[in-house]
Amino acid sequence: MKTTNSTIHMPVLGFGTLIPDAAATISATRDALEAGFRHFDCAERYRNESEVGEALQTGLTASGIAREDIFVTTKLWNSNHRPERVEAAFEASLNRLRLNYLDLYLIHTPYAFLPGDEQDPRDQNGNVIYDREVTLLDTWRAMENLVDSGRCRAIGLSDVSLNELVPVYEAARIKPAVVQVEAHPYLPETELLEFCREKGIVFLAFAPLGHGIKPGPLEDPVILEISSRVGKTPAQVLLAWAIQRGTALLTTPRTAVRARENFNISSLPEDAFDEINRIQTRQRFNQVVNSGIPGFIAKGN
Repeated sequence: MKTTNSTIHMPVLGFGTLIPDAAATISATRDALEAGFRHFDCAERYRNESEVGEALQTGLTASGIAREDIFVTTKLWNSNHRPERVEAAFEASLNRLRLNYLDLYLIHTPYAFLPGDEQDPRDQNGNVIYDREVTLLDTWRAMENLVDSGRCRAIGLSDVSLNELVPVYEAARIKPAVVQVEAHPYLPETELLEFCREKGIVFLAFAPLGHGIKPGPLEDPVILEISSRVGKTPAQVLLAWAIQRGTALLTTPRTAVRARENFNISSLPEDAFDEINRIQTRQRFNQVVNSGIPGFIAKGN
């Protein structure tokens, strides 16, 4: 998938590395590479960039795949939103990943936390301490400087609403190349998707299977019926729907079998695609857009 806001070519199907266990991160990343994944999505917040870097280095060497043939993303965490902290955070991520450049760097959420090394700063009452002295545009300007340096090919935003994206887009010298948000049939984000199409921004969906939470899209009667009809798993149906509507997507298979399954996607018949579009259930599984605090990350990892 090509973005019109930069020269990057991002594989539509990406492997998300939000995996709490270090050993599982290494094995799952290696299995994803072997299954054919060439797009890897990381984050400072996940606390496993070093393991992803190790798996990629080993896998690339063993398979003879060139660095230029994979696409690697990571994200700036909320405690590093101050402009003077952005470059150091970027360099630290790059070092942990064992890379000399990054294909894409995202602002993980539009919320700034108290600057410092504590990822989850809290006051004596247990409430997150936000940083009110920095704006999202301040942080974006520092992100633009990373592109100028040549070590970051493209920049974008994650977990943003259209209301937060539009002012940044309009003021940006370097336009966002990618916007990463939760999206699936229960949360289609149609208005945001239309804006991204209009502006040449890649819409990158995370949790396309609904984070595996039950009940969720994987158990939806419409998805199950289509799965049976077309001879594909419910996961393959949901991933095919995401791609057919023009989005890139991230999935996190933990085993080699699942990685191969998630990589084996074929187009849905038009009637099946339309049936999924008509699903009326609406549910967001990750409330990060409301607080800057991502769910589904193991405590103390």
